[in-house]
Amino acid sequence: MRLDGHRESDNVEDARDGGGGGGGGGSFIGGRGIGIGTIVVALIGGWIFGINPLTVLSLLSGGGGAPVAQQQAPAHKPPAGDPMARFVSMVLADTEDVWREQFKAAGSTYREPKLRLYTGQEVTACGTGQAAMGPFYCPGDEKVYIDLNFYEVMRKKLGAPGDFAQAYVIAHEVGHHVQHLLGVSDKVEQARRSSSKQASNALSVRLELQADCLAGVWAHHAQRARQILEQGDVEEALNAASQIGDDTLQRNAQGRVVPESFTHGSSQQRVSWFKRGMESGTVAQCDTFKAASL
Repeated sequence: MRLDGHRESDNVEDARDGGGGGGGGGSFIGGRGIGIGTIVVALIGGWIFGINPLTVLSLLSGGGGAPVAQQQAPAHKPPAGDPMARFVSMVLADTEDVWREQFKAAGSTYREPKLRLYTGQEVTACGTGQAAMGPFYCPGDEKVYIDLNFYEVMRKKLGAPGDFAQAYVIAHEVGHHVQHLLGVSDKVEQARRSSSKQASNALSVRLELQADCLAGVWAHHAQRARQILEQGDVEEALNAASQIGDDTLQRNAQGRVVPESFTHGSSQQRVSWFKRGMESGTVAQCDTFKAASL
């Protein structure tokens, strides 16, 4: 990626030295956290992180009681000499520029999310998030949460290296913020409460694939306005989308695929919807909820 000379966002909070804001907390329900990496724990959490997958599956299905309100630890701007924090900040700034223009063109105003760097675990408005969940977005406080160690997991454990793959992760979570601003997330959460487990999973798949498509919309406009892409970048993002497809993760973790348990979409679906957003650059092309076939 070509980001040298690009501005850094003022919306990055660095809480990596804040002790994670304490323990406790509840599962993500109500203001449910939405993330690109949550299925990683449910399927291979024990393998990578030593966490009981059943605990995480309970979290993903909305069990465990309401979140406990807690105070977040103090945060500050990332240090100037931290290259990964600087990279994240520049990518976030680029998403701000793109979505500000897209919302303006639609006659609306884009409200920028915060991005909070943490390690271990972190108190959020959606409950206590853990690094093993991967990056996630909490609509309750409109923040994207990232433990930067997840990028090492992507590279070493998931076979998804590259700076544009890392940028795709951020753009996907910002896509969830866009869904929140447009009212999509709330509608999906309401529908999930009265749905069967399988129907709820199907709604989650459509929500996640739409976020993939919105990440593609960002890439389209970022490239057109600022020529951020270098040779191989698109392939990095497509590979990342493929490696974190439900079918690929399940096959690698347990040797079999259970489609009715999908919550994020298959590898082919994730690649397809990211490409759709990137090729069209149009939010209207990302309506996964009206698509007859994903």
